[in-house]
Amino acid sequence: MAYAITLGFCVAAWWLRLVLDPLFPPGYPYLTFFPAVILASFLFGRGPGIAAAILCGLLAWYYFIPPARSFELGRGTPVALFFYAGVVTVDILLVHWMQVANGRLAAERERSARLAERTEILFEELQHRVSNNLQMVGAMLSLQRRTIVDGEAKRAIGEAAEKLQLIGRIQRRLYGNKGEPLALDAFVTALVEDLAASSGKPGIRHEVEANSALMLPPDRAIPLALIIAESIANAVEHGFAERETGSILVTVCAAEARLSLTIRDDGHGLPTSFDLASADSLGLRIARNLAQGMGAELHIAPAAPGTLVTLRNVPIDACPRAD
Repeated sequence: MAYAITLGFCVAAWWLRLVLDPLFPPGYPYLTFFPAVILASFLFGRGPGIAAAILCGLLAWYYFIPPARSFELGRGTPVALFFYAGVVTVDILLVHWMQVANGRLAAERERSARLAERTEILFEELQHRVSNNLQMVGAMLSLQRRTIVDGEAKRAIGEAAEKLQLIGRIQRRLYGNKGEPLALDAFVTALVEDLAASSGKPGIRHEVEANSALMLPPDRAIPLALIIAESIANAVEHGFAERETGSILVTVCAAEARLSLTIRDDGHGLPTSFDLASADSLGLRIARNLAQGMGAELHIAPAAPGTLVTLRNVPIDACPRAD
């Protein structure tokens, strides 16, 4: 098919040169044949291009190089044929080299696409392995907890196991399907849904108000997630200790390179003697240290009804927005 179409190109070039012959001055026998050679080389490759060059050269020699309608070698015929051979050779080689370069580029793009796909798979597998390993360590601590008699040690190991399993779940939620960091609103929403599903109290309604599409790096996202998880866990465990229904509202907003986070519940509220600075709970100590590490301010206060946890002035200067 390629050679048949190439033959059509040559015939069309010959016919066009024949029609235009009265309009051309002497000395332009190949004018319409060069495009046929180039077109055949570009569309079908080097073989059809060479075939078009030979056929077009013969047609031009026979019909348009004096003496016409013969293959006689006149005084200037060898020079004209040599000129034609040189030009079409350059044309065919240039087209061939361009196609080879394009083929290599396409192969390189395909290889890069396969490499990127493999990298995404490996990255996703790495995230799952890290998450699974953290949760496995937490599960081993939970098993070890059963053999401990001392109540204080048992409580401390239990809290540590819960925190490790929580970090494992956060690690799994930290990235999207292709390994890209999740936007803040999507990350918080997915985290709260996960915490709600594992709370054991389906009657408690969890809501999220987060309209910020910031792409938080892991060193900011993980502390935020831990503080949110600790606040929701405390609300479920203490605020709704004797209740099966209620509501927890998580609000995230960003303004002037600062991030603010609030978690409000309508549970029983705080005991009158509560003081965050002196709280000995492992989760609250971790939350307090995380807030200090980010240069933020953590406050826990009564909300009438319930409890209000506020995290203010989290720096987000280096966090770009999602597209």
